[in-house]
Amino acid sequence: MLKVNDNEKIREELLNTVNGLSDEQLNAHPEAGRWSIIQVLDHLYLMERAITKSIADKLKSDDSTPAVDKPIELTLNREVKVQAPPFVIPSESFQTLNEVKDKLSETRKAFIRVVDQAKENDLKQKSFPHPLFKELSLKQWISFVGLHEKRHLMQIEELKSKL
Repeated sequence: MLKVNDNEKIREELLNTVNGLSDEQLNAHPEAGRWSIIQVLDHLYLMERAITKSIADKLKSDDSTPAVDKPIELTLNREVKVQAPPFVIPSESFQTLNEVKDKLSETRKAFIRVVDQAKENDLKQKSFPHPLFKELSLKQWISFVGLHEKRHLMQIEELKSKL
């Protein structure tokens, strides 16, 4: 099970892998019909923002639906293609690395704030659905953020090799 500091290491790795690339390279589409590197980063921002909001909403709610642990490490299997829900599909517009880094920094601060204020028992006892894994505990959602970023880090490495 990943912890929040694992998420920090993955985020650092993610940002290190894109440092040194120009905004033109980051916005390029090395493969037709696939996201650019900047779009992958934008998707990660949208995803973290959505998960943070859902965790915060669940923590405020009286609803308590425990969920059994799911094999979320399967997130790293890139053989399995997953269609992103509409609310996390990245913008088509040109973005700079600094713009996207600012957005990622903002959502990470909000994510950590929500997680840090949560009671351990609530993280275990409350859940909300994931498109593939169905009900995931808030605790597993925290780990999922890092696994999801690691999955896309591998995708970014592939895209970089095709630039």
